[in-house]
Amino acid sequence: MKFKEMQKKLNSLTIFRSLLDEEVVIKLRKLLDCDTQDVTNFINIYCDFTAELYQYDTNLSRYFYRYVMNSENIFIQKVAEGKRIDQVLEQALLYELSIIQDVSKITSKEIRFDVPYHGFLPKWKNKNYRFRKEYLEKLEKLPVEGYGVFAKYHVFTMMDQGLVPVKHPDPQQLTDLIGYEREREMVVKNTEAFLNGMKASNALLYGDAGTGKSSTVKAIANKYKDQGLRLVEIKKHQLFHLPELIDELARNPLKFIIFIDDLSFSGNDDNFVALKTILEGGVSGNTKNIIIYATTNRRHFVKESMKDRNSDELFTNDSIQETMSLAARFGLTITFQKPGKDLFLEIVESLAKEQDLSLQGDELIKQAEAFALRNNGRSPRTAKQFVELEKIKETVE
Repeated sequence: MKFKEMQKKLNSLTIFRSLLDEEVVIKLRKLLDCDTQDVTNFINIYCDFTAELYQYDTNLSRYFYRYVMNSENIFIQKVAEGKRIDQVLEQALLYELSIIQDVSKITSKEIRFDVPYHGFLPKWKNKNYRFRKEYLEKLEKLPVEGYGVFAKYHVFTMMDQGLVPVKHPDPQQLTDLIGYEREREMVVKNTEAFLNGMKASNALLYGDAGTGKSSTVKAIANKYKDQGLRLVEIKKHQLFHLPELIDELARNPLKFIIFIDDLSFSGNDDNFVALKTILEGGVSGNTKNIIIYATTNRRHFVKESMKDRNSDELFTNDSIQETMSLAARFGLTITFQKPGKDLFLEIVESLAKEQDLSLQGDELIKQAEAFALRNNGRSPRTAKQFVELEKIKETVE
């Protein structure tokens, strides 16, 4: 009788109705309806459910808890968007949380209680989660923890199907980066202002290749992920998607850095116009939970040739100024210059110490300088490559 009543209550789910489409739940419901006196059939259905559950967890309560806490349902979407919650919807939420909690407590012992079989059957565990209390607490923490896929991951990339989480993002930490402390501190302070709801600027990190511009942005995303910051990387050929992306993220309670790496354009590029429009505030200009960080090796973004300067266009200078104007749309521009000899060697020595490299002193400096001459000059990237190569050599020897 108890299990039949549970079936009816599960049928009444509305906010969490997608739970009924989960294979674990489908097989659990089949087990709840199973005739316990048909032993052979019961064992087959029982083990079929258990095998499906084991794909996710050995604890049935935890399986349901994770589903509920990660559900992107209509209720949590309305709360995240700051919309008024109708009392009818709130009542439904509390009722359904109670139902799911009851189902999560079903034990393997209860299920097989009346079965005339004394052989081995696999079991599952249970735990007493307070679904209602913890779900309501989650709603209060949405601006920091997020919901759905944004609660599980903190770095995303743009694909044809939309935003896709990066399951194994670059683990770069700010403490791992050597040199450029002043430059990085400017980005950090701007990001902290953004997170605290204060005035912050879209930022352009400009400078030579390998100076740590991209690493700085990724390290910042890692540092502040537990304070509600998420990173969305978008390629320059995808910039025409920016308006719809911003509209989507604007409804989310979290804060987002839209990251454009290695930004440059060719002439007559529609993406150039799209980005300029966004930076000027022409689209979703009042969005307070989104900021744009971009890196570039080109001060003015657009690849310009002498042919462009000798153009037969009537107002050639106006056209050139247009291509140079995008950088001015970033409120904050930070320059990462290629390091001089002293800074380069400081980075090398610090990395060598960190890697416990046996090569030291004058010989380390001599070989590092020679390596830089052969490999695109001095930069933090070159220093890292040199130390990693030397460490491999020592390991092999």
